[in-house]
Amino acid sequence: QVQLVESGGGLVQPGGSLRLSCAASGRTNRIYTMAWFRQTPGNEREFVARRWTSSGTTNYADSVKGRFTISGDNAKGIECLQMNRLQPADTAIYYCTASLYDDTSPYWGQGTQVTVSA
Repeated sequence: QVQLVESGGGLVQPGGSLRLSCAASGRTNRIYTMAWFRQTPGNEREFVARRWTSSGTTNYADSVKGRFTISGDNAKGIECLQMNRLQPADTAIYYCTASLYDDTSPYWGQGTQVTVSA
């Protein structure tokens, strides 16, 4: 199993920046992808960004491409999401997820709220 704890959410004005962090513990050596999703009330969780831990390859949702950057330190079990030029449409609960080689379902953190408002 893997435990994930997100931090770094908060209130920011449009155009501002936030950096989310996700601390992973447990069987972190079995993680092959780390990802961020987000969810707003009444909607399904939406993919934001993903990083393959062995190659460092990343991909992003079109809505955040060029504004958000996913990065991580495999040895420390830390995953980050740098969010720049934030817009009100980015307001959501952001979740960190980890997919392991051995498990069919990803692990999820508890989420952190990001609110973009003037």
